[in-house]
Amino acid sequence: MADKKLKILIVDDDQFLLDMYTLKFKEKGFDVVSAFGSVSALNKLKDGQYFDIIITDIVMPAMDGFDLLEKIKKDKLAENAKIIVLSNLGQPSDIEKGVSLGADGYIVKAKSTPSEMVEKVIEIYNK
Repeated sequence: MADKKLKILIVDDDQFLLDMYTLKFKEKGFDVVSAFGSVSALNKLKDGQYFDIIITDIVMPAMDGFDLLEKIKKDKLAENAKIIVLSNLGQPSDIEKGVSLGADGYIVKAKSTPSEMVEKVIEIYNK
């Protein structure tokens, strides 16, 4: 990891997963903020909070991760952040959609342990 603590926003509608991922990233030295759902994440970004990395789930109520990604890009809410999709939607069409909307990476939850997911995020960030 770099000298400065990277600030990461984790967006999911599953509190258990949010807590688990928060813990895993904190163990690796990240400054972690979690958002329960897209609307909460959007509010944090609109309030001017800065993040180096944003990790978002896709399937969430009110606004899904694809809509969140689109809004972040359209409204230029996190121009310097790496945005990574973390979802169980692993079809090629889902991955293509995420990338076409501006995601820097796409991780399928079911194919990675939380520790592996953290490593993949660091790898994507360092690209």
